[in-house]
Amino acid sequence: MRLGCGAFAAGCVVIEVLGVALFLRGFFPAPARPEPEPPAAPAAPEPMAGASSNWTERPPPLFRKVVIMLIDALRDDFVFGSKGVKFMPYTTYLVEKGAAHSFVAEAKPPTVTMPRVKALMTGSLPGFVDVVRNLNSPALLEDNVVTQAKAAGKRIIFYGDETWVKLFPKHFVEYDGTTSFFVSDYTEVDDNVTRHLDKVLKRGDWDVLILHYLGLDHIGHISGPSSPLIGRKLSEMDSILMRIHTSLLSEEREALSPSLLVLCGDHGMSESGGHGASSLEEVNTALLLTSSAFERKPGEVRPPERVQQTDLAATLAVGLGLPIPQHSVGRFLFPVVQGRALREQLRLLHLNAVQLSRLLRSRIPGFEREHGFEQFKISERLHGNWVKLYLEENNAEILLNMGAKARKQYLYTLKALSQALSSQEAQYDIYSMVVGTVVVLEVLALLLLSVPQALGATAKLEVPLSPMCSLLFYVMFLLLWAMHMVVCTSAESFCYLCNLAWPVAGAVLALVSALLCGVLSTLTRLCVRRKLLRRKPAPSHWKWSELDFLILAGTAGHVLSLGASSFIEEEHQTWYFLVSTLCLALSHESYRSCFLGDDEEPEHCPRVAGEFAGTASALPDRSVSCDMLELDQARQSPSSLDGLRGREKCMALASPWLILGCCRLLRSLNQTGVQWAHRPDLGHWLTSSDHQAELSVLAALSLLAIFALVQSRCSSVAKGALALGLLGVYCYRAATGHVLSPWQQDNKDVSRGIIEARFVYVFVLGILFMGIKDMLKSQVLAAGIPVKTVGLWDVYSGLVLLTALLFRPHNLPVLVCSLLIQTMMTKFIWRPLRHGAAEVTVMHYWFGQAFFYFQGNSNNIATVDISAGFVGLNTYVEVPAMFLTAFATYAGPVLWASHLVNFLSWEPNSGSALRRACFCYALLSSVPVSAYVVLVTALRYHLFIWSVFSPKLLYEGMHLLVTAALCLGFTAVDRAGAKVDAGKVAHC
Repeated sequence: MRLGCGAFAAGCVVIEVLGVALFLRGFFPAPARPEPEPPAAPAAPEPMAGASSNWTERPPPLFRKVVIMLIDALRDDFVFGSKGVKFMPYTTYLVEKGAAHSFVAEAKPPTVTMPRVKALMTGSLPGFVDVVRNLNSPALLEDNVVTQAKAAGKRIIFYGDETWVKLFPKHFVEYDGTTSFFVSDYTEVDDNVTRHLDKVLKRGDWDVLILHYLGLDHIGHISGPSSPLIGRKLSEMDSILMRIHTSLLSEEREALSPSLLVLCGDHGMSESGGHGASSLEEVNTALLLTSSAFERKPGEVRPPERVQQTDLAATLAVGLGLPIPQHSVGRFLFPVVQGRALREQLRLLHLNAVQLSRLLRSRIPGFEREHGFEQFKISERLHGNWVKLYLEENNAEILLNMGAKARKQYLYTLKALSQALSSQEAQYDIYSMVVGTVVVLEVLALLLLSVPQALGATAKLEVPLSPMCSLLFYVMFLLLWAMHMVVCTSAESFCYLCNLAWPVAGAVLALVSALLCGVLSTLTRLCVRRKLLRRKPAPSHWKWSELDFLILAGTAGHVLSLGASSFIEEEHQTWYFLVSTLCLALSHESYRSCFLGDDEEPEHCPRVAGEFAGTASALPDRSVSCDMLELDQARQSPSSLDGLRGREKCMALASPWLILGCCRLLRSLNQTGVQWAHRPDLGHWLTSSDHQAELSVLAALSLLAIFALVQSRCSSVAKGALALGLLGVYCYRAATGHVLSPWQQDNKDVSRGIIEARFVYVFVLGILFMGIKDMLKSQVLAAGIPVKTVGLWDVYSGLVLLTALLFRPHNLPVLVCSLLIQTMMTKFIWRPLRHGAAEVTVMHYWFGQAFFYFQGNSNNIATVDISAGFVGLNTYVEVPAMFLTAFATYAGPVLWASHLVNFLSWEPNSGSALRRACFCYALLSSVPVSAYVVLVTALRYHLFIWSVFSPKLLYEGMHLLVTAALCLGFTAVDRAGAKVDAGKVAHC
């Protein structure tokens, strides 16, 4: 079957997406948990040497009531740093002089809300895949403090983030949930929690009160941690904490029993305002435990102790007299029980050690050889000896010394057990990972073997269907099915493929077999063709140019860099280096073409078509197409800068240096990565409240420049819509208070800008509709190239307008520079120097990747600007929010790919050029994805697998999904111009 290389590449990428999805399903499996114990399982008895203990019951609760005040994104310096002293005076008083214990709790990545809530309540370490489940939290079936409290008859009330309601359905006697994803709101989302507070505090019909405040996190997403709104929100939280604490103290005077107030954060906040990664600002959270039961000596200063966030679950269980969650890897915070009797302290320490040792026994086969388990046995011996002496009423000093020794040993044991369990590696689904890797590598092999045909004269492929019905296919399928049965019957751990229905699993194995047969068939045909070429060699004048070497070396160097965690964290430096080197290479080529003329002009990669034209003539039943004739004519025509006038020639010589200057300016706009992300940049300077006037002027000039750069090729209707839409963008930013406006007397009257944003969306949809209408018109009526290209440019201008709306004001220069570079490259480099489709595609791909990082993105999840997903929305709507967030994140690659389609559509042989571009784009995206899948499999036990490699794996998977959508778009545009190309061939 004869198929265009663009459609073939699009199909390959779609299959590769399925392979990557299968690999991710194996790499991020659902965490395997041991079988739960019966709910009525008795507590472990107190150890005793030579006899049985008389204490077999669980100790009574330490506190009558517990209030958990969770402030989203409360990083440690907001409480214990200068901001805490300034904006949270009452909390600072409790830390320094009150009956409280302060801690810095370390949260493990991913630092997003749902996994952190699970860690706080279960004490376990959620899997990294929970960063995806965070969008729609399923019910939590794992043993946790909330479930234990409900089973014990505790009455629990909750107000705040509805993630809790999804995790713990039917657990609360009263609740009011608010969505956590509508980040534009930082007032009502907290007011909805506080409005219930006075009524609940006056009532005595509850045992646990949970309050989850979201406003601080939302301010961080909107403005960052340096925003003046942060101080106001911290002051608001401080006043609420004071109300709760004073109410509990007054109630304790009447009830004569202590209560516990817990102030904590689920995660921190990066310097850009996001979270999700593993920087210190994101993992260090504040934890404050306040109770009248805590003893404190006058004048005593206790600096915050560093603990793990998972320790809170065991602490809450001990405080409420509940069993510690079975899968908890934390140790309860000992200062909570320091005021209790020594025997009770040892009893609680023993229960925690027993729980951890049971978990260690269920997870590690050779648990007896673990250091923590050996220490646990020593602790039990010491504890048993102490209990024996205690029951015999021996000397008090001997009991005190021996008890202190046993307590110290228990604390060391708990630390060793907790570290051993926390450092346990994930249980990967190796079978799914291997099958997914095989699919990805087979697709890459197909693309690489198809390069000669794809870059040939017609840009079409002979896709053999006979291997799908051959004996080899059936033999391979039977072998894979037999292997599948063996793996599924012998595997001890969970396998995703083994749990699929047999028709689905069979379809996956059939796909693997078909791809393998296709690879072997293509390889065989390539070998036969090479033999024919040796018998009838065709003359070839093609040679490698410096640009060709740069493209191959840059692609190979980038792939190799993915094997090092430092290069992944600082990947933006790789792309900055590549585009800078590309600019220097283009400058060298421009100067050589200008001063040396055509005789010294290097042959470019697309002219390899001449070699394949010779191949076609050497083979039987092949003809030269009209596209090939056009390529020959292009090769004979001048390809230097001689056709340009004096001023245009000067611009062509200066363009690479101007582009290099733009790239250098953009590098200073947004610091990203890890090593230098904390350093101030132009973006921080512009977003500070002191420079709002400068930001307003820059935003206005940027919007004017966007209109000037885009409007020239738009239709008249789209041109007017674009102007009004860009005006609406500025009105939206003025309404939200980011920029100043002449019609606004002061900046206090700010809103969410919902009406203004929707005003812009109307024009975006209108421009897209006009563009798509013109494209369909060119296909149905064969209206010719101008109608199709104008329609394509209208679609492109609509995407530019949407990007301008979603970008923050200080990032608008990124969009301007992107459009400016595209204009200069088109007018002064690609067309005068006659770069072919393959080279132009590579340049678009490289610049698209560089602009992904120029936006301020990185391979950390914290840099994803989720506030873009709520522009124009007054409530959380999942599908639009996810689309807008994804588009804003990948706006750079999408706009450059869209410009590539527009550029090639103006070429005389646009059909074959688009097909080649689609193929090259798919190949460029598949190479790093395939290499990274192999690297991650090999490095799955690396120290930074969850903090560095896993986020990058998610980014690569998402980028491949975007590539699949772009390739499908390439193919659709190619089909839209099929009638025009057919008319050209007939005329030829």
